[in-house]
Amino acid sequence: MRIRLYLPILIIAFLISCNRKGEKSPELDPAIIGQVTREMTDVMVHDVTNPPLAARFYSYACLAGYEIVAQNDSAYKTMHGVLNDFPVIVKPEGLTEYSYQLSAVLAMLETAKKMQPSGGLMLQKYQDRLLDSCKTLGFSEEVIAGSAAYGLGISKQILKYAKADKYNQISNFPRYAPTEVKGSWYPTPPGYFPPVEPYFKTVRPFTLDSSSQFKPAAPAPFSEDKNSEFYKMMLSNYQTKIEGEAKVTAAFWDCNPFALENKGHLLVGMKKISPGAHWIGITDIACKQSKADLSKTLLVTTSVAIGLMDGFMACWDEKYRSNRIRPETVIRKYIDPNWKPFLQTPPFPEYLSGHSVVSSAAAIILTHYFGENFAYTDTVEERFGLKARKFASFNHAAKESGMSRFYGGIHFMDAVENGWTQGEHVGNWVVSRLSAVDRLSTVNKQSAVSNRPSVLGKSTASR
Repeated sequence: MRIRLYLPILIIAFLISCNRKGEKSPELDPAIIGQVTREMTDVMVHDVTNPPLAARFYSYACLAGYEIVAQNDSAYKTMHGVLNDFPVIVKPEGLTEYSYQLSAVLAMLETAKKMQPSGGLMLQKYQDRLLDSCKTLGFSEEVIAGSAAYGLGISKQILKYAKADKYNQISNFPRYAPTEVKGSWYPTPPGYFPPVEPYFKTVRPFTLDSSSQFKPAAPAPFSEDKNSEFYKMMLSNYQTKIEGEAKVTAAFWDCNPFALENKGHLLVGMKKISPGAHWIGITDIACKQSKADLSKTLLVTTSVAIGLMDGFMACWDEKYRSNRIRPETVIRKYIDPNWKPFLQTPPFPEYLSGHSVVSSAAAIILTHYFGENFAYTDTVEERFGLKARKFASFNHAAKESGMSRFYGGIHFMDAVENGWTQGEHVGNWVVSRLSAVDRLSTVNKQSAVSNRPSVLGKSTASR
């Protein structure tokens, strides 16, 4: 069952940092960025947003906030000239008083409200609570109005950029139908859902030259020969006992928005987060633990979101090229008609493992910002009833995430291993492309926030 927790402490932290009219506007608590992405995640859980599309939502919302940071914080540069076809983002005219940090938060919300199906209602309520409480505590009407106008103006430009990525043209493509070729993907129980996002590769990537730029090695070909590589992998899935730590690992990284539960004659949706949402949550944990300020938090979150989007594009390009059958389908046909995987099989082809790809890409990006041995405790899904797990590094988490798909019985090992490799290529590519905008990225540089005063006590002038 989904458990929704509001985080009043974050709201209070934000509100305490509001000033009386005429005074300088203080810096916002950087935790507000994680609060916004959590609100976005809640909308995605509500809407059962598929994993690639979820990454798209995070990316554009974060870009809207980041561009405002780039226009006001000299340590950061615009994404113009860095991301594919990214336009010059123009600052709205006529602004006199505003908090650029508040503007960035509002730009994120305005973008998410327009892109997420239920965002208009759910995120507007959050935004209203935020601003109403701020007014009550004395944040000037002029600064609030200016910040809102600034955020909305930037959001409109980002939404125009988003519309041009051709995602809205996917509905014009013919409906993707499973083939009867042996070894090809076929819908799986209990939902027998149609394939998810078969044309996602046609969307404009953020940094990749094309979705096929990092085309992986071909999967082991389907074969009924018991001495073949494919048959041996199938036996490995069938014979592996899922118990103890393997079972805990598989459950921790499930992240399947399409999971269903049998209740009598009904199939009830389990309402789970996507793998991208899990890594956005890990990003929030890392930013807080490293005491990153709001600007760096937005940069890192935007970078990870971009990596997730391009990672899904690369993975989905291969999924519908190789179109390989899932373990559940083939094991039932050739070995045991009653076999069931520990995890429910997601509704799309098997090769590559999406968890392996996007986890490796995110781990590469986060390691770039925070270092090789950044130990942390993953509490992302505690609010959904999962116990926290400790990791020695982001790479440690990425490897575990990929293995969870083998333990769960929904991927063969070559999909996991080659998925890690593709994700590393994507992550390194994203880091190289974004190096032009981040001056605070490498861990060898002195952190810009290591000696800063408490975020609730430091002020910057309103524009």
